[in-house]
Amino acid sequence: MTRADLVQDDGRVDRLWTGATWSEGPLWIPTTRRLRWSDIPGDRILEWDSASETTIVHREGVEFTNGRVLDADGTVVQCSHGRRRLERENPDGSLEEIVAQWEGKRLNSPNDVAIAPDGSYWFSDPDYGIRQADEGHLGEREYVGRYVFRWSAADGIRPVITDIVQPNGLAFSPDGSTVYVTDTAIGLDDGPGHWIRAYEVVDAGAGAENGRHFATIDDGMPDGIAVDERGRVWSSAGDGVHVFDPDAAELLFLPVPEPVANLCFGGDDGTDLFITATTSLYRVRTTTRAAF
Repeated sequence: MTRADLVQDDGRVDRLWTGATWSEGPLWIPTTRRLRWSDIPGDRILEWDSASETTIVHREGVEFTNGRVLDADGTVVQCSHGRRRLERENPDGSLEEIVAQWEGKRLNSPNDVAIAPDGSYWFSDPDYGIRQADEGHLGEREYVGRYVFRWSAADGIRPVITDIVQPNGLAFSPDGSTVYVTDTAIGLDDGPGHWIRAYEVVDAGAGAENGRHFATIDDGMPDGIAVDERGRVWSSAGDGVHVFDPDAAELLFLPVPEPVANLCFGGDDGTDLFITATTSLYRVRTTTRAAF
């Protein structure tokens, strides 16, 4: 496989906007043709408009939102550090709580969310938002761990992955049989984790098991990840974006001028890779699209 098999323009990285403190949680919204993301310490949500190629402030005072995903009905489901919950932003701008507790105890600070093929929400719940005043509100963990949870309207909330020290980004393989989760424990000296783990999705999407090491990011951490339609894992890192095939062989490295927090596919044909990296939003034109 050559570089041209994965990216266009030799993988040129274009900066679309700068001016954030720490950029996270990118999501392409097809109906508006905008890329939405968070400046977490700035406590605001930003949007880059593809038609005008300008950036606006979508909302301020947003309680330190982070990862987000587009639901089947077109609404945005997002993680709130400040409210310690998974929530929905409705078309009229109102916010609706989805889940904020497990077994009567408050969640830590939901960080990233993905929708499984069965329609359930899987989200990571590290404690970054209750340990860092610029990313949430200082507080205490009310349950013992830092888990990946599954939630559905029919089944409620349950932990599905409990053996990661600081679970962060997550994404599913194209067929939904594997879920990839990053461990960023090294970031606050909670452990050595700076890698991606892979788990088998079992019980018709109700759980995960047989966790294994998938890939290590040597420069910085694999904060956010995305999986493309061929099952390749695109990972953030301190030095840029690393791409792995389903067998964990590294296929491509794209250097980025700032540490990368997260990334997602989008654009009119779905082949633009949007990269949120520290102060800025970048774009790389690829030859592939998101898994689903």
